[in-house]
Amino acid sequence: MDRTERFYKIDQMIHDRRLVSFAEMMDALEVSRATLKRDLEYMRNRLNAPIIWDRNAGNSGGYRFELVHVETGGQYELPGLWFNSSEVHALLTMQHLLANLDPGGILTPHIQPLIARLNNLLGTAENTAEEIRRRVMIVGLGKRDLQLAHFEKVGAALLRRKRLQLRYFARGSGETTEREVSPQRLVYYRENWYLDAWCHLRNGLRNFAIDSIQHAELIEKKAREVSLRSMNEALGPGYGIFSGHELQTAKLRFTPERARWVAQETWHPKQHGRFASDGSWLLDFPYADHRELIMDILKFGADVEVLGPDSLRQRVKDEAARMTALYSH
Repeated sequence: MDRTERFYKIDQMIHDRRLVSFAEMMDALEVSRATLKRDLEYMRNRLNAPIIWDRNAGNSGGYRFELVHVETGGQYELPGLWFNSSEVHALLTMQHLLANLDPGGILTPHIQPLIARLNNLLGTAENTAEEIRRRVMIVGLGKRDLQLAHFEKVGAALLRRKRLQLRYFARGSGETTEREVSPQRLVYYRENWYLDAWCHLRNGLRNFAIDSIQHAELIEKKAREVSLRSMNEALGPGYGIFSGHELQTAKLRFTPERARWVAQETWHPKQHGRFASDGSWLLDFPYADHRELIMDILKFGADVEVLGPDSLRQRVKDEAARMTALYSH
C-alpha cells in the first residue's frame, strides 16, 4: 500500500468508525509507528485534514474528525490525484504563472488563498516554489491599468445577470458617453480585459475595454440575454478584438526567412496557411476591422507583403509612406 492509498484508508476508517485508535490504524495499514505518525502529520499540516486526538473518547482515546475552517477558506478534501515529480514541478510552475497573471492587480486578493493551498500541498517538492520563481520569468507587454472596483462590478453584473450603467471613454473617437449595457461575457486578450455586452444606447452588441470604464454602477434590471451564436457571429469571426459585420479575407505572404516562425503561429482560428515553392508562407484568414491587423502586419516590416484585398494593401501602403516621410528629413 503506497502513501496515497494510506491517506485514503485513514480517511475512510475515521469516517466509517468515527473514532479509531492508533493501534487499529497500524494494524489496518501494516506500517510502523513512525510511518503512521508521519502520515497523520502530513494529512493535518499539508492537506488541512481536521484530524484530532481525543483522549477522552472510547476506552483509551482515539482519532476523529473535527469540522474546522482553515485559514485559506478551503475545506478538507483529499486530492483526487497524487503527483509524480514531473507533475509537481508543472504545478509549481503553474502556481508561479497564476501569481504573475496580474501581479498586484485585480486578481491578487482572489488567488492568494489558492496559492497558499498549493504551497501547503506542494511544499515537499524537490524544487520549492521559491526556486521555481527564481527560474521562471514572465514578461507581459501592453497591459493597461484598470480599477479593481470597476472589474468587480462588471463581474458581479455578469454573473447575477443584471445591467450596468457605464461612463465609457472610447479611445478611437475620444468621446465619453453614458451607456446602459447588458453584460454577456468577459474576455482576456493580449494582457487586457474586455467586456462583450449588449449596448442599449447603440441597440447592438459592443466590446468594451474594462480599463476605459470611468464609472460603473450595477442596475437592478434583468440583463438582456444574447445567444452565444449571435455573439460569435457579431464579435467572433473577424480578426482580433475589433468587431464588424462585413468580413473580408486578408492574404499575406511572408518571406522564407520569416516563414520559419510564422508558419507555427495562429493568427485566426479559421486561417489557412501553406508554403509556396520558394519557401515563403502564404496565409489567409477573415477580418472585419483593419486597425489591429495593420499593426500586426507592420511589425514584420519588409518580411511580409499584403496580397489582398486591395483596400488592405492600400492602407498598409499609405501607412508605410507616412512612416517613410517621418524619416526623410
